[in-house]
Amino acid sequence: MARHYDLVLMLDPQAEDGARDAVADEARKLIESGGQLEHSDSWGLRKLTYEIRQRTEADYRYFRFTTEDNELLNRLDHSLKIADGVLRFRTFRVEPSTPTNAPPSSERPAAVPGDRERR
Repeated sequence: MARHYDLVLMLDPQAEDGARDAVADEARKLIESGGQLEHSDSWGLRKLTYEIRQRTEADYRYFRFTTEDNELLNRLDHSLKIADGVLRFRTFRVEPSTPTNAPPSSERPAAVPGDRERR
């Protein structure tokens, strides 16, 4: 039975555009070699909550895919761990009915009145 996954890549914004696209294309090819790509999106440059390798921004890429092949997850993990320009990545197993993720909001949420008093 095929399982559904989301993959989020955080790429180094200081790497050349071609290098970032090459990493994303390699991930796409791996996914398509052992599964079915349902959706992909580039969320663009986003400010990080905390620095990663002295970077304050990352180029986010999102993939939704299905696979029955657990080995695909291992190949993706290995490939992304050794790829130049990958700051972080995370693969999540999701339910089939889960909608694809929209790009995160670039604005901070408004402060909740009285929030400081509860701390």
